[in-house]
Amino acid sequence: MAERDNWRERAARRRRSRSLLRKLLRRTFFVLLIFLAVFIAGFLQFADTVASLQPPARPKADAIVVLTGGFQRIDQAVDLLKSGAGKRLLISGVHPTTTGTQIRRNTQSSADLFKCCVDIGHEAIDTIGNATEAAQWIRDRGYKSVLVVTNNYHMPRSLLELRRAKPDTEFIAYPVVNSDLKTTNWLRNPLVLKAILLEYGKYSVASLLDMMGARPTNGLRAALASRVTPAEE
Repeated sequence: MAERDNWRERAARRRRSRSLLRKLLRRTFFVLLIFLAVFIAGFLQFADTVASLQPPARPKADAIVVLTGGFQRIDQAVDLLKSGAGKRLLISGVHPTTTGTQIRRNTQSSADLFKCCVDIGHEAIDTIGNATEAAQWIRDRGYKSVLVVTNNYHMPRSLLELRRAKPDTEFIAYPVVNSDLKTTNWLRNPLVLKAILLEYGKYSVASLLDMMGARPTNGLRAALASRVTPAEE
């Protein structure tokens, strides 16, 4: 009798354990399902925001900042400077081995323009670094409004980091469109889809850190002792 009671008790415990496990698995599944739905909804909203970004018809600000990542961005920023959209240009995140002379030649610009009105920032290693570098440059020169030139899909995170680094400055988006998300079926283009997914992930992390008030790094190669250098030095 005692052995039968022990067997029944063990069987009851096994049933309770299986029941608890099933409940845990169901709840985990629903949590993951909700997380996936939120992620997809957020991604689609992010993609729609990026696709809707358009440069202002008559861009005008105190200065211009371009975040490096391709000469198409720099070309556009230099053209804005030439047209008088801003008084001075910062090219942020330039590789230490790249000189202002090389950039000037690639953009087919005059030496006088670069000597008078272009600064090269070599310290930034990522978007946070771009924001740190740009904020110091803006602070040093007392600018109140700045045109921000970068790729359309990179713009939301760039503005987030810039506004966090220098909240009292008006940052005006001037997106460079590498991929036209409005007229093309970008969901079927693996390269474009991967780029936007990756950027959305980075933007989500940056937004979460911003809400938490966290800033784990300044994104600079070293302490910004020399800050930025004139393009032709």
